[in-house]
Amino acid sequence: MRLGLLAVCLIACAAAGPAAAASLSKSYSYFTIGGRTLAEIQNELDRKGPRLHGTGGRHPGATRMEFKTHVGYRDHRGRCEIARVRVALIAKLILPRWVQRGADSEVRLVWETLAADIRRHEEAHVAIARDHARALERQLAAIRPQRDCAAARRLVQETTDRQLARHDAQQARFDVIEGRDFEQRILRLLDQRRKQAAARR
Repeated sequence: MRLGLLAVCLIACAAAGPAAAASLSKSYSYFTIGGRTLAEIQNELDRKGPRLHGTGGRHPGATRMEFKTHVGYRDHRGRCEIARVRVALIAKLILPRWVQRGADSEVRLVWETLAADIRRHEEAHVAIARDHARALERQLAAIRPQRDCAAARRLVQETTDRQLARHDAQQARFDVIEGRDFEQRILRLLDQRRKQAAARR
């Protein structure tokens, strides 16, 4: 799940140069849960999981993302053009860490499967965001010279708002699809892990 608001910082500067590829800064933090049964683990996730601002509910994992956009402007032949664009994505993934080791092998297998899927889900959110950061950077770099820098800034803001709205919509669609397919996906992953474990014996 995504967590937090998307922040955009527009900075005017005089530096010239080509647009750089959108950069990604990714970090991880963990919240600790216990429990020896699946019901206890679920209760721990419900009680300690990160809270989403939009819903107020808790989730087994979350990603806080921030888009930082730096745009430089310059005068050229009486018009204002984009001189430099850099979009940076800062992603902070919040994941569960299970510390109880007294559970039976089946509970451990289910937890390992679930934890891997939670991480995959949050990493996918980051990948979606990075695609949109790159798209935003390309769109801003392609803005044509405007009559003045006030007009250029307005166009930068409008372009940014449109792209971030597309980003939010895609992230929401991803969550809907993932939630709908969750049970079948986990059962399929569990079956694969059981077969792998049997093959190693």
